Order: sequence, then structure tokens, then C-alpha cells
Amino acid sequence: MGTYYQFCPVSKALEVLDERWTLLIVRELLMGSRHFNDIRRGVPRMSPALLVKRLQRLERVGVVERFPDGNKVIYRLTPAGKDLQQIVDGLGDWSLRWLPELGDEDLDPHLLFWDMRRQVSRSSLPPGRTVVHVVLDDVEPKTQRWWLIMTADDADVCDFDPGHPVAVTVETTLRCLTHLWRGELSWRDAVRAGDLSATGSRAAVRAIPRWLNVRATPTDPRPEFSVVGRLAADLHPDAGPA
Repeated sequence: MGTYYQFCPVSKALEVLDERWTLLIVRELLMGSRHFNDIRRGVPRMSPALLVKRLQRLERVGVVERFPDGNKVIYRLTPAGKDLQQIVDGLGDWSLRWLPELGDEDLDPHLLFWDMRRQVSRSSLPPGRTVVHVVLDDVEPKTQRWWLIMTADDADVCDFDPGHPVAVTVETTLRCLTHLWRGELSWRDAVRAGDLSATGSRAAVRAIPRWLNVRATPTDPRPEFSVVGRLAADLHPDAGPA
């Protein structure tokens, strides 16, 4: 573990939290992931060996604890880990307000639908099983079609047809759906702009924004003065000069 050799509380916190992937692991645990493979699905570009290393370190410093669960292990945040909720949420809000637009390399349908699956508003669903079919028209054919299978008790996502009746079919782009999910765009505005369409019964089409737990109104726009221009080249170096 590195140290900044400072008494400042911020520097002491960063000695624990500023290694690459660490706060994303905390984010996954805050979002409800409990098993190793579930955490990995939220950080798919992280190697298993590095995930093991980071989890072990978080356990040593008292942020994470582990328990046996049959042949598996359950990972949970300690009270110290749970206390990071406001920090993680605050970083997300800060990013939406101040950081650059997403580059194409930031868009990932697997990660998006994994996140959507776990934030479904299950209390808003009708009785029984509800299936939403999403068609993305700006990605490769093998990642164009997705199915969200939702009940009051659970939600799952498939990249193949599960064979259940579909309540609503949504046609959009990966970029549009990502902006919706991040709260930068409202469902109504996406429909009005022609970037999203939904087909199904009138009741289901009206209800789907609630089912998917997307914001009714977008987040506040970025201020005129921001770090967007200054950071764009650093965060997306392949984009060339601004």
C-alpha cells in the first residue's frame, strides 16, 4: 500500500481508495453484487487476478469482509465500506456535471444491460413475468438484441431470445439508451427526437420508463465553464486535438 506521508484526512483516504479499479469494486458491492463473478460482470475489463488482489486489500483495510457460502464466497461491505456510498454517488454526480461527453469506447451494451437489470423498479411491475425486448440499431448484429426478464422478485438479462411473450419492444441506439440511463436525457425527449420508439400495449408503453427506472427529466445541463474542453483530449486521446 502506497502512502503520501501526509496527515491530511483526504490523503489518508486516498492511500486506501485511489488504486485503479478500487472504487469501481466498491460501486459494484454498493449496487448489490455479492459473489466474485457478479462483481466481475460489473468490471469486465479487469483481470480476475487483479480483482482478487484488490478484494484482498479491501478486506485487509476493513472495507470488505468475506463469508463462506457453500462452495462460493460472499463479499460484503463493512460499515466503513457502506459509508462510501455518498462518495461514490458524489463522484457520479460530479462526472455528469463536469466531465466530457462519452466517447464511442465508453459505450458497452453488456455493461449497460447488466446495470439496468439490477436497478429495475420491481415494485412498479405488473404481476407475473414482464419481458422487454430492446433492439439497438448502431451496434454489431451479435449485440443488437437484448431481453430484460423482470418479476417482482428478480430481474435478468439475456442476449438471446428466452422464448417468453414480450410486453414492449424498444428500438433505439446504444448511445441514446446510455444517455437515458445516465440521466442526461428524458424518455419523452428521446421519443420526440425520433431516437427511441416503443411498441406494445398503451399501458405497457406508458409504464416502461417506470419499470426501467429512468429519470422523468434530465439532469441539470453542464455549466458554460467546465473542464470538458481541458480534459477531452486526456480522456479520449484517440479523438485528436480539440
